[in-house]
Amino acid sequence: MRSFSDHDYPANHKPDWSLIARLWPYLLEYRGRVMLALVLLVLAKLATVATPVALKYIVDYLDQTQPGSVLLWIPVALVIAYGLLRFGATLFAELRDAVFARVAERAMRRISLKVFEHLHQRELAYHLDRKTGGLARDIERGTNGISFLLRFTLFNIVPTILEILMVAVILLVVFSAGYVVAILAAVVVYVVFSVKVTEWRTRFVREANARDNESNTRAVDSLLNYETVKYFNNETHEARLYDEDLRRWEGARLKNRLSLAFLNTGQALIIGLALIGLMTMAVRQVAAGDITLGDLTMINAYLIQLFIPLNALGFVYREIRQALVNVERLFGLLGDQPAIVDAPGARPLRIGPGELTFEHVHFAYRPDRPILTDVSFSIPAGHTVAVVGPSGAGKSTLARLLFRFFDVDRGCIRVDGQDIRQLTQDSLRTAIGVVPQDTVLFNDTLYRNLAYGRPDATETEVHEAARLANLEGFIHSLPDGYDTRVGERGLKLSGGEKQRVAIARVILKNPPLLVLDEATSSLDSLSEQAILGALREVSRQRTTLVIAHRLSTIREADTILVLVAGRIVESGDHQSLLARNGEYARMWHQQHQAS
Repeated sequence: MRSFSDHDYPANHKPDWSLIARLWPYLLEYRGRVMLALVLLVLAKLATVATPVALKYIVDYLDQTQPGSVLLWIPVALVIAYGLLRFGATLFAELRDAVFARVAERAMRRISLKVFEHLHQRELAYHLDRKTGGLARDIERGTNGISFLLRFTLFNIVPTILEILMVAVILLVVFSAGYVVAILAAVVVYVVFSVKVTEWRTRFVREANARDNESNTRAVDSLLNYETVKYFNNETHEARLYDEDLRRWEGARLKNRLSLAFLNTGQALIIGLALIGLMTMAVRQVAAGDITLGDLTMINAYLIQLFIPLNALGFVYREIRQALVNVERLFGLLGDQPAIVDAPGARPLRIGPGELTFEHVHFAYRPDRPILTDVSFSIPAGHTVAVVGPSGAGKSTLARLLFRFFDVDRGCIRVDGQDIRQLTQDSLRTAIGVVPQDTVLFNDTLYRNLAYGRPDATETEVHEAARLANLEGFIHSLPDGYDTRVGERGLKLSGGEKQRVAIARVILKNPPLLVLDEATSSLDSLSEQAILGALREVSRQRTTLVIAHRLSTIREADTILVLVAGRIVESGDHQSLLARNGEYARMWHQQHQAS
């Protein structure tokens, strides 16, 4: 498994220009719009290049016609043509952007959705290691980078090259090769300088982005853990750490700004020298009578017109380069395949009676730290099996393996005789309902969080699930009832209230298999008894795996397994285990003495 960070891309990292080719399939979805946009691009450049020609004829007519003999309609017509050409250049450019807008936005939408779906397919281990703030920035920058590449490659680089070629042809035909050589030499010097300086300053841009990711990750992590910060009075400590990240970001941004000022100054100097050289050539020819005053005006207009888009070359090249790195990072997220995937030819789960079997299961998160060793047990259809044991014994790992958050290292898990590794993950998880130990809610209304168990459920079904989970009285006591917003990660609800929401979700999902992972650990005794009654009713016709810490909650289980250090050391019902006077009896007496 690999996660991406800015440190994966050192300052001398060369962007992969072939990534641009990977964007073509997204353009082909709107082939007609792309072709129309290119036609409008050419029309805009033709109008732009023709504008100085109209200006030349206006100046020449007024300069060469004797005062008093000027036919007013001719310069007026030329001025109108000049104005229409300038308007046409802008109009065609705006139409081009409007036509192409759907293409770029749709490409961003398609890729964003693809990344979102891919991240949901990644294994649990990936999400346990990820940095949410940095990952969110990577996705944001990557999608924006796609839009930038599409727009600026097609509508900045290509038009600028087209305009340079058009102007070079006009100058070669109308004037002499000297102007063409001079302009091309100036363009080459300008481009080389811009590229070299941009390459040099890319390290500062990358460092600024890295510091931005770090500060954003710090802020998001701190705010998500707001309660922990408050518990330890560490607001000042968090602010100091955040300010340290911001200080490094500030320093990186300052280097970025100063290097940008150097780039802009150098570009302005090259443009100024080019203008001086070319205008000196033109002035000498005007003085010699070789060209007209209108020609001088046209040459000046072309020079200014050419260097306006070139003036942004350093910015465009740097941004394209950075956009390529951002897109590379985004495609890198897509390139990392999930560790848990459906096997070739995987079939949907055939729901039978609901028998669940663990056969000689071995599992370790790391090779040097085994969690489960040769675990075997069976839960007959409709029965309830509880697993108890000390913390770290591997109880919750059983639920994670059943849900295929991880795959077993050896052995297998079967549902109705079917190895879950040969089943589609979607069909397997549809058949399992889980009440987790730590319930995290969406920052939405209470109703939407309840309905998340089955989004197509009716309002009546949602209310019934809330009633069975002993939530109805609490909800009716709220001013906004079901429309109450629960806050980020459900922070506005107590632990017991969140757990009851989780139970209501499972009741609404109505699966044939149930996993209760410390399902009542956050409830008071009164609520616990009410919930246990509801859970007993729900699990009556279902195969249920209960992971418990409080032994009082699983006395009625058909079978109780005692898991110690990843091994099952005892099994039986409550009374037989007490009579055996072993590990279970020791835990039972210990809990009763503590209470």
